[in-house]
Amino acid sequence: MKRINLDHISANPLLPDVKEVMIEAVQKDYANPSSQHMDGEAAAEALETAREQVARLIHAASPKEVVFTSGGTESVNHAIKGAAWANRDRGRHIITTNIEHNAVIRSLRRLKSQGFTVTSLSVDASGRVNPQDVADAVTDETLLISVMHSNNETGTLQPVGEIAQIAREKKVLFHTDAVDSVGVLPIDVQALGADLVSFASNPFHGPAGVGGLYIKRGTRIWPLLDGGIQENNKRAGAENLIGIIGMGKAAELALRDMDQRIAHLNTLKSKLLDELPRYIDEYFVNTHPTHSLPNLVSLSVKYIEGESVVLMLDDEGIAVSTRSACATGSLRASHVLMSLGLSHADAQGTLVISFGIDNTKDDITAFLKALQKTVKTLREISPLYKKTHHD
Repeated sequence: MKRINLDHISANPLLPDVKEVMIEAVQKDYANPSSQHMDGEAAAEALETAREQVARLIHAASPKEVVFTSGGTESVNHAIKGAAWANRDRGRHIITTNIEHNAVIRSLRRLKSQGFTVTSLSVDASGRVNPQDVADAVTDETLLISVMHSNNETGTLQPVGEIAQIAREKKVLFHTDAVDSVGVLPIDVQALGADLVSFASNPFHGPAGVGGLYIKRGTRIWPLLDGGIQENNKRAGAENLIGIIGMGKAAELALRDMDQRIAHLNTLKSKLLDELPRYIDEYFVNTHPTHSLPNLVSLSVKYIEGESVVLMLDDEGIAVSTRSACATGSLRASHVLMSLGLSHADAQGTLVISFGIDNTKDDITAFLKALQKTVKTLREISPLYKKTHHD
């Protein structure tokens, strides 16, 4: 049976060219980039080449504004905690939203235990925060605003450009979690105006376990890890050179192929949304119709439980998810979907379908047919469905 991966938001396969450069790097047996001898200098050159590739992808003013990390979670933790610690003389108030990734939520929870205060703003039914609400929440004590670029469960984009402008006007630092946007959409950090941007390698088909943090020149931030002086004294510890080389190559390919990839992903997304009514009824889409990622659709199907759908589709050879992979295993309904106003039952009946550049239109058709069969089976045994339709 052919396996169809429609869970790219959880993990993306390495591109062949990325895998090739990583294998070559392993075979070169690089030294430590911090070593002063010739072998160390060769490793340092490879490291800086990758940094330049990543800087070009996000249009950073200088490669020195890119700090390599172990992934999106570390990048978020570093941005939020590091900025708060370094700038607490300016105030101890932070603004965020109710739909952030757990890396943001738990970083802020830790800061609250250290005396910081947090204002978490609601979003509208489409999943977007009102920039005016952000502006109204700023006080003389506000030191940081952290609003994600795109949501990893709904795919909806936030008005981060407007929020960045508010932050500049209020002289407040602005961080955005762009883990699911960088490499998928064109991101120009200079045009955006953010001080801190978190991102990761895997969403644009680089290796997992590698990420980056854009730190605008002049931004005060403390290291998250103490130790050596690696990464321009901003992130201690020997760099994951092989993974970083792979990330650099993936960034180069993402920049080169961006328009082609977006067009392909939008074609798949449109096919799914256009044809869905032919296969199932009584559902709703949580993804914003225009302000959203091209590679993700959040779909709530009434009267069924999402995890049951995932398991049955898996038996059909199709992989989807119910929510962020980082939150899978939680028995609670998604805080993101509840923030959109969904009922607990509808939130539990939600699927996250995420495409990759390796998917085809035939994959979408196969998914729709399997979904139709699965929904029919589950509704036949659903007490809630029977009560609603047979009383």
